[in-house]
Amino acid sequence: MSTPAVPGRDPIAEARRQWRAHGWDDAAEGMAAVTSVMRAQQLLLTQIDGLLRPFGLTFARFELLRLLSFASEQRMTMLRAGHRLQVHPTSLTSLAARLKDDGLIDRVINPDDGRSAILVLLPAGLELVEQATAALNEQVFEQVGLSPDDIATLVEILGRFRAGRGDYAT
Repeated sequence: MSTPAVPGRDPIAEARRQWRAHGWDDAAEGMAAVTSVMRAQQLLLTQIDGLLRPFGLTFARFELLRLLSFASEQRMTMLRAGHRLQVHPTSLTSLAARLKDDGLIDRVINPDDGRSAILVLLPAGLELVEQATAALNEQVFEQVGLSPDDIATLVEILGRFRAGRGDYAT
């Protein structure tokens, strides 16, 4: 849950001022950038969690359902899903188990490799993810709160950052 804003005061700008006042000038801008990204993530996650709650979904559950909906025949190996979502196998196993328990996906033995499993999106999962996607598109993705140029710049900058941190190869 987010803390209410104090009118006219940016706490990150104040933190930057304090960093400088304590002689950490070389780190002040980086601290402000990192803290800004973390705060933006908190704000978006709070909004998204609130929108997905009525669907019985978390963002992680939504992402897996949406990924499966895009896959050929709406199925994908656990290994591939984990790589695509950048999720640890243990977390994906737990996530898949909960979605299976809810009747949204099935988990079947891979006929090509009996040691692995394939996740299969069920009709109820497809219907739910379509409804959740419509809500997210309308209330979040179509209304980010930035101009199209700012969005493009933000995505480009964060893409460079992620590539530089090894998130993906360029």
